[in-house]
Amino acid sequence: MLLSKLPLGAAALRVAQRRGAAALCSGALSDAAVLDKLASGQMAFHKLEAELGDPVRAMRLRREHLASTFGAGAHADAIRALPSDALDAAGFYGQVDGACCENVIGYVPLPVGTIGPYKIDGKAVYVPMATTEGALVASTHRGARAISASGGATTELLADGMTRAPALAMPSLKAAAELKRWLEDPASLDELNLAFKATSRFGRLLAVKVGIAGKYAHVRFKCFTGDAMGMNMVSKGVNKVVESILEKYPGTQLLGLSGNMCTDKKPSAINWIDGRGKSVAAEAILPASVVASVLKTTPAAVARLSVHKNLIGSALAGSIGGQNAHASNILTAIYLAAGQDPAQNVESSTCLTLCEEVPAATPGGESSLYVSCMMPSIEVGTVGGGTALAAQAACLGIMGVKGAGETPGANSQQLAKIVCASVMAGELSLLAALSVNHLVSAHMALGRRDRK
Repeated sequence: MLLSKLPLGAAALRVAQRRGAAALCSGALSDAAVLDKLASGQMAFHKLEAELGDPVRAMRLRREHLASTFGAGAHADAIRALPSDALDAAGFYGQVDGACCENVIGYVPLPVGTIGPYKIDGKAVYVPMATTEGALVASTHRGARAISASGGATTELLADGMTRAPALAMPSLKAAAELKRWLEDPASLDELNLAFKATSRFGRLLAVKVGIAGKYAHVRFKCFTGDAMGMNMVSKGVNKVVESILEKYPGTQLLGLSGNMCTDKKPSAINWIDGRGKSVAAEAILPASVVASVLKTTPAAVARLSVHKNLIGSALAGSIGGQNAHASNILTAIYLAAGQDPAQNVESSTCLTLCEEVPAATPGGESSLYVSCMMPSIEVGTVGGGTALAAQAACLGIMGVKGAGETPGANSQQLAKIVCASVMAGELSLLAALSVNHLVSAHMALGRRDRK
């Protein structure tokens, strides 16, 4: 059928015509020839659909190019394991049963894109993102490209501890205060750990903080959970500790294993200040020449906007942990791809983004842009929950963090670092676009295809 006969809107018709013309030019190329052009940089990775005029072929060749980039090994196997054409229904629903969902009636497909290669702590990483928001992957990839061209992102793990905070009713205020003093005494930690560690091979109690409201005590336990995100592990361990408390303090009642001082899936100052899960920071320094060539702006413009948007605007809004441009966007897309709990984006995406112009080190030299993100509550795991599903496990494999690490906690900590560095890339790209008013044009080009 001729393109002009297709029931398309004007914008979609133009896209189809361009792709049709591209197909006439590129359709004669064999798969091997396309892969050679990708490897040599003669064909743009993100323009395969337009170049080939065939989105299915573009997807398959992009996968093969990524797999060949990794060579033989687990990363290449993970690329090929990510479902693309057909669902293994028996395998998928078998993995879901008893672990991930109840009353199952089907599944919702989400497209998965990648950013990278992104240089994080000296290593090239590809990061899968599952989203239906046009321009998000492209924008984050742009930020990652700019950072990588400037030497890469540096990350640091600042803390690691999942929390659970049961609510207890004590006989009196005096008893509640006595409980607080005992639980917060460092000398009590070993005794509490005897009960906690009886429920887990990897979990251990790290710290205890008690909030008092009259005779009621809310006890916030912070625990190490290895490579698991750890809510179930911590709940079991804390439940055992509470049993020992009830024995030690007769008349105490457990009102609920979670009393909201944890705090899970709700914004809170305690997570912002004390952290929950992994607390991670990332930074990068970009020369003005890279900012201009890749991000189409200047260090001064990005830094100025960051102050007024991320700091002043968020202060006027009374935001808790919202001192950022759109951290939740990137984090949630990675969570969906990697089998994390997407509802935990509420506290996990709290982020402080800073940008500042660094003056030239020598007369006549160029200035630089310093960018950093601090995320105190990234709640991730590489074992348990949705990480066991084939597609999500493949995405973890692409990042090199599938399953348990040789050192307990190493894989989940690395995943948190990747999340923070990726958020920084997305933050940088959006701030750059806003600083020169490119946001609308980018979304119109990448996220508003006419389907009439």
